[in-house]
Amino acid sequence: MKETTTTYKPTLKAVEAAAEKLKGIASVTPLMKNVQYSKKFDANIFFKREDLQEVRSYKIRGAYNKISSLSTTQIENEIVCASAGNHAQGVAISCKLLKIKGTIFMPSPTPKQKIEQVKMFGEDFIIVVLVGDTFDDAYHAAMEECERLNKTFIHPFNDEKVIEGQATVGLEIIDQTKAHPIHYVFVPVGGGGLSAGLSSVFKLLSPQTKIIGVEPKGAPSMATSIKNNRVTMLNSIENFVDGAAVKRVGDLNFAICKDTLSDMVSVDEGKVCQTILDLYNKDAIVVEPAGALSLSALDQYKDEIKGKNVVCVVSGSNNDITRTAEIKERALLYANLKHYFIIKFPQRAGALREFVTTILGPEDDITHFEYTKKVNREKDVAVVGLQLKSPEDLEPLITKMKLHKFFGDYLNDKPDLFQFLV
Repeated sequence: MKETTTTYKPTLKAVEAAAEKLKGIASVTPLMKNVQYSKKFDANIFFKREDLQEVRSYKIRGAYNKISSLSTTQIENEIVCASAGNHAQGVAISCKLLKIKGTIFMPSPTPKQKIEQVKMFGEDFIIVVLVGDTFDDAYHAAMEECERLNKTFIHPFNDEKVIEGQATVGLEIIDQTKAHPIHYVFVPVGGGGLSAGLSSVFKLLSPQTKIIGVEPKGAPSMATSIKNNRVTMLNSIENFVDGAAVKRVGDLNFAICKDTLSDMVSVDEGKVCQTILDLYNKDAIVVEPAGALSLSALDQYKDEIKGKNVVCVVSGSNNDITRTAEIKERALLYANLKHYFIIKFPQRAGALREFVTTILGPEDDITHFEYTKKVNREKDVAVVGLQLKSPEDLEPLITKMKLHKFFGDYLNDKPDLFQFLV
């Protein structure tokens, strides 16, 4: 007789039980229509404001649902988790509320703000250990501790109870939109916990809704896995969108998402940065990079969503203010407004003045200038960063540089040299 296997899918009963358990622990976050985005896309765009949770992300849902289900023996042996930040905060506050001891492994580049938040929420019930460069490095270190000390690992996404906890986001959205159908839901995807849970609920209660998963361009783990029809580990990833940058999605999550997601799209990290700035400047909403993913994908669906009811999950707001300069820089580079050059300057008085008055336009701005004068050279070079008013100003600028023999090289399309010099 042929052996059959069944794929785990969260049941409505299990998700409703998680929602009951989370009462008084996780907030029922508001679903708010956004005027700016609705006008821009000629649609009804709603934000599911998970950034307004106490821990400023949806991660409290899955973490608490899992930890509260542990046995007495598991509690006595303590727990371990690995996280780039938001899951760590969910675990930390759950440890404090349930009075359970936990060790939290985080990648070394995790923004300081997130690390401090984890310590604040967990107080004396948690220990934070920084290790490695990525989530996967922290994950392996956490698993080693589990095996060595027989502790229970609280997975950030590849766990049934975690998925069921995250699925309560979908349950709330459906409850909040009874008056009108939801045509699209855009949901950020990292390891797949939120997307697997939310899409499962919609599959059961609102199957006509299209669920669009959104990943950062530099870490398309789910899209790659769906394309290959198997969980696929990426060789390398871009860590900027730290809340959604994993090399490998969860097995449970993949098995669900490949059947329940209508589409997977990726967005450039620079586009994410522009979304972060727009939300702050126009709506006074502070989001982290992962929290801006769903909104950053709307441009790719502008024709399909016109006139439709659309929900975007704003998943978190744990952003570090020290990253603001990098966010602005990435946004300008993506918009083709920030450009770096190697400029050749003749070794004579007035060369710099000639460059400024002859080459630059009245609204061009020098944002970076690195130059050391050498001796016995006909020409020296400088690394110069320029911010332009319009992308169309670039080609005329380069033409003038070449005509007046200032042009040395253009660095934006040379990422290795670009990162080394700037």
